[in-house]
Amino acid sequence: MFRHFFALALISVLFAPSAVAQGENRHANYGGVLAFQLSYAYEIPGADLKVRFGNNNSVGLATEWMTDKSNWIFGAKINYFFGQKVKQDVIATLRTPEGYIIGNDRSYADIQLRERGFYTGLVLGKLFLLPGEETRRGIRFALSAGLLQHKVRIQDDPVKKVAQLNDDLKKGYDLLSNGLAFNEFIGYQILSNSGRMNFFVGLEFTQGFTQNRRSFNYIPQEKETIKRIDIQSGIRVGWILPLYIGREAEEIFY
Repeated sequence: MFRHFFALALISVLFAPSAVAQGENRHANYGGVLAFQLSYAYEIPGADLKVRFGNNNSVGLATEWMTDKSNWIFGAKINYFFGQKVKQDVIATLRTPEGYIIGNDRSYADIQLRERGFYTGLVLGKLFLLPGEETRRGIRFALSAGLLQHKVRIQDDPVKKVAQLNDDLKKGYDLLSNGLAFNEFIGYQILSNSGRMNFFVGLEFTQGFTQNRRSFNYIPQEKETIKRIDIQSGIRVGWILPLYIGREAEEIFY
């Protein structure tokens, strides 16, 4: 996956100069763009993250500014991710030999484990315009630096309570981890003249250098100090709402 990413990045850099040379003239009347984005991704974990969680879904929000002629991108984003597969049974010590959790009324409680987390950071990128029709489209390449955080969500039984899993005690089981992270995206983006096609799609990668942040964990029964490397790889598709600033008026023929 990473080899494909660097290959695509190299191709975009090699072919960018000719595309930009044509694109700057074709789009001189566009002005800057203030863009609001809503996106979705399906992600596969890697390194230490895949030991704890399975594949996940991700919903993203971003605000970006794209410059007029050079098409540089500056912005900020947040990706909230969630999944249903947790590979580490953090509440194993509370289970009966048959694997059940006993509630306060001495009957079985339905406790579910889920993945929850987010990545947030600042974005620096560029849109390398492709030759063709009068449309602002091309190869989007963006880098981001920020924070990655994830934890195990312990989902209560809506009816039966478990004394060992109140809000305070859950913190000893959730393995809350966060740290410095980097995010890369390469793909295709289009902002059409008609305004009917404004989207992007491509490959996204995240590398987090995280650590458990709880002062005490029940599994293991101590403070965890292991340095983690958490990786996510996936395909992201997003819708863009562009607001053009300083765009020259165009003639309209009826």
